[in-house]
Amino acid sequence: MDFSLEVIPLPVSDIDRARDFYRDRVGFHVDIDQEVALGLRIVQLTPPGSGCSIALGDSIWDMAGGPRPAPGSYQGLQLCVADIEAARAELTGRGLEVSEPVRYSPDDGATFMYFKDPDGNGWSVQEYRRRATEPLHRVLTDLASRQE
Repeated sequence: MDFSLEVIPLPVSDIDRARDFYRDRVGFHVDIDQEVALGLRIVQLTPPGSGCSIALGDSIWDMAGGPRPAPGSYQGLQLCVADIEAARAELTGRGLEVSEPVRYSPDDGATFMYFKDPDGNGWSVQEYRRRATEPLHRVLTDLASRQE
């Protein structure tokens, strides 16, 4: 049985402000913005090229039956790009405040930059140059075919 991680609920204080931020500043695509049940509005956004989305909603936490995380309490969410300088130029061009890239070593995958959403949820952007020629979906498909 394959289990794919496709949606991560994200705690925010204002759904519209968060939707606008992720759409306009970060460049995520709005997949869903509707009331899916009485009193349950879901906004789902996906980064370009990603198989995983974020979901914003007031009642998401009630459905899961667990504690409700505080807006801004998520840290370490991570996006991957093939060219961190191009990604930084695109994000700052949209008005996003993002750190300068930090290269922890010359190895592929060791360069990061950081930003926060309006509630303080923390994101990193990792440069993984290999993704320019080996998109993750292709790597995973090849891996799965070798295991069969």
